[in-house]
Amino acid sequence: MSASRSAKLNAGDTIALGTPIFTPYLEMPELEDYNLKTINVSAEQEDRFQFTDEDIKALENPQVKALFLVNPGNPSAVAMDPDSIKRLVDLVNKKRPDLIVLTDDVYGTFVPGFQSLLGHLPRNTIGVYSYSKYFGCTGWRLGVVAVAQDNIFDEKIKAHAEPTQKLLEKRYKAMTPKPRDVKFIDRIVADSRDVALNHTAGLSLPQQVMMTLFSLVELMDVEKLYQKACIAICTKRFWNLIEGMGVESNPGIYFDHYYGIIDFEFWLRKYVGEDVVAWVKDNIHPLDIPFRLAEDHGIVLLNGSGFDAPSWSARVSFANLNDDAYSQIGRAVRSVARGYVQTYQAAKGLKIS
Repeated sequence: MSASRSAKLNAGDTIALGTPIFTPYLEMPELEDYNLKTINVSAEQEDRFQFTDEDIKALENPQVKALFLVNPGNPSAVAMDPDSIKRLVDLVNKKRPDLIVLTDDVYGTFVPGFQSLLGHLPRNTIGVYSYSKYFGCTGWRLGVVAVAQDNIFDEKIKAHAEPTQKLLEKRYKAMTPKPRDVKFIDRIVADSRDVALNHTAGLSLPQQVMMTLFSLVELMDVEKLYQKACIAICTKRFWNLIEGMGVESNPGIYFDHYYGIIDFEFWLRKYVGEDVVAWVKDNIHPLDIPFRLAEDHGIVLLNGSGFDAPSWSARVSFANLNDDAYSQIGRAVRSVARGYVQTYQAAKGLKIS
């Protein structure tokens, strides 16, 4: 019995995923260790990747026990705007005070003035953050999980029926003479090492030292020069891509410029027309996009469908390559799109442009 179960999230329960979302959040609920049912609350590109009233309405169902989000999104790279946040806050405060919210805020530092749901819904929210992106230490596994002192998780644990309390007492008795008093956050740490190895749970001392140093550097940088530099680098690369693609874009103030979704269907519809879109969807497989980019241009992008993003899309990361590489990616993407249009024109006997 895990800490998640001790907070009333059990096998067979239903959770909502704010999609598109980082692939493991789609895959983990299906594992036999969790066996959770899922529904998708989709933030569509047409809505600038924000949740509408209709999207949030799905969370009114009491059978939906939790909402898992990546904010700003991966791969959408868009943070929740004040309207989306207010919709969710109103839902929880007025209709679903029992809803568990997990927010993965790893990209929050790339959006000036970012606001986490942990600040708006502290009682209901589990906050997740990783140092890997902002401080460029991917692979070091430096991350934190946070809950407020006053939270619904400890309340849910205390509200268990006596038979469940006894089972949990047996699980955590190696930790303390009073296992029923163990906080939810401490159970998470213990369960990360199957409780029996609780004395070695959590991050190692060198990892904790690095996190402390990173945090101190950020706290001392009162003018946020490092943050501004990181944002400037990613923003420049984004516009290099847009220029290479030869399109117009207005990503808005909540875009973090860390990732980007190139939605071929969206752009073909905007610049060429519905007839081309329909023909391409009938005659070409969506995975042709990443394969063609790899085979013809030596460019590797992940397909958007793996994130429950639009099928005819690919994800670009602006954190990995030199600035000029993104101009090349943009030109390659435009070449692939032009190839689809020319194939359509040839099939229809039209003059190839």
